Amino acid sequence: MTTIEFQYELISLQKKLMFFAFRLTSDMESAKDLLQETNLKALNYRDKYVNNTSMYAWTYTIMKNTFINEYRYNLNHVNISKSLKGSVFALRTNFDKASNPDTIYMSKELETMINSLEYSLRTPFNMFIEGYKYKEIAEYLGVKVGTVKSRIFLARKKLMAQLNEFNNARVQTQPITKR
Repeated sequence: MTTIEFQYELISLQKKLMFFAFRLTSDMESAKDLLQETNLKALNYRDKYVNNTSMYAWTYTIMKNTFINEYRYNLNHVNISKSLKGSVFALRTNFDKASNPDTIYMSKELETMINSLEYSLRTPFNMFIEGYKYKEIAEYLGVKVGTVKSRIFLARKKLMAQLNEFNNARVQTQPITKR
């Protein structure tokens, strides 16, 4: 199969693959990303495709494996809410008038803790919270991806220590009430 034939057949499968990607992700943007990643892998590994076999089955398998790998990666990598011991603070959100005063106070304290981090940790951490990918943060800061990951890890570690101190101090200062 020539390169042009391969590309033509891959293009003809886009609608079916998009449907499958949406079934896997349940989100249109994620489905588009998954489809793009699948197409990229199919083109990169074109030499692995065996002629006279189903191109749809081959790309379907690539998509399924890509989705599973991404899912496993997300399970194994702690996200910010889990890394802060289940604190369900919504960073940088606008609180309405009905918000719990404790939540507002604790969110402001957390924001203060984040702002107290040194610039080299605070900047990549804030960018990560805002949804930037490691690679995008690395390009913006002009450092390697590993450096970005390390700085975000250190920021989380420092915030965890500060949160533990804050919670311990808070528990000790709360009055004991009789029931």
